[in-house]
Amino acid sequence: MSNAVATPPVDAGAGRTVPAERTGRTTLSMNQAINAALHDALAENPRTLVLGEDVGRLGGVFRVTDGLQAKFGADRVFDTPLAESGILGMSAGLAMAGYHPIPEVQFDGFTYPAINQLVTQIARMNFRTRGALPMPITLRMPSFGGIQSPELHSESLEWLFAHVAGLKVVSPSSPHQAYHLLRHAAQRPDPVVYMEPKSRYWQKGRVDFDEPGNLEGAHVARAGRHLTLVAWGAMVSRCLQAAEAAAEDGLDVEVLDLRWLSPIDADALAASISKTRRAVVVHEAPKTAGLGAEVSQLITERCFGTLKAPVERVTGFDVPFPSGSLENEYIPNIDRILYGIQRVLEYRRG
Repeated sequence: MSNAVATPPVDAGAGRTVPAERTGRTTLSMNQAINAALHDALAENPRTLVLGEDVGRLGGVFRVTDGLQAKFGADRVFDTPLAESGILGMSAGLAMAGYHPIPEVQFDGFTYPAINQLVTQIARMNFRTRGALPMPITLRMPSFGGIQSPELHSESLEWLFAHVAGLKVVSPSSPHQAYHLLRHAAQRPDPVVYMEPKSRYWQKGRVDFDEPGNLEGAHVARAGRHLTLVAWGAMVSRCLQAAEAAAEDGLDVEVLDLRWLSPIDADALAASISKTRRAVVVHEAPKTAGLGAEVSQLITERCFGTLKAPVERVTGFDVPFPSGSLENEYIPNIDRILYGIQRVLEYRRG
């Protein structure tokens, strides 16, 4: 890595190489789609670097960075010590020197030791310097639960990152979004926390390289008339399953994939809830002070006059994220989501 740091920053347009154009459609798993996005970001911009624990020769614990070091060399895809504060501190310095680092924190629960670097340095530097020192850092982290891993390997920290001014937060829910949202995030001049739903890494789906679609704001994953389920990350797939189950009872449920958790797309929320007039927010984090509270308040502010029932939240419980098979009792399942739908539909004003 010493060679890369010693190299002067490249001018914005100089030394840039464009990867072979990806066209058409293909079927990829989510981790393959992220790997493709990282490959193309590295090929496009010689200032882009990938760093983290075991991202190099091993290719990451989920093999998301597999083959990248062999293709681009150990100066651009490199392993770091087991020190998250060092990974993000190094990323801040690299960004100040003109690079575009894409660090990986191996599991979301490992981020806590690096909160100082993330909050007091990376999130604020662009504001402190009035844009003189932008922070084009895309922090990748396998996030949320669903794989029955040990403690601290499954968390749901979007509430924390979304609260930090200066950070953008995004979570894809499909391979198509995983590719295009990461490419989009890596081209931004400000820091983005890119939360990868680890339970969906092996989900396969179509990736359309020609039609990325709108990459800003929320996305309607399923249109409906009677109620809106609002979710992000892995919970989008679960909400789609719940919507299909509800359809058997004649209910037409819309699923709104929030995607960007900071900033939240309040206009898309208002448009969906104004149509269905009922809402259930689903997430894995604890209920108290979770991001669902902010989403619910935005809905209330924008749609109070049209709501037929209070916004319902189906969430994790107010306990530390459990490990192992206890995750199954903690993470919202289809039955809990359906019960939330039932509560909203049966609400009667006193």
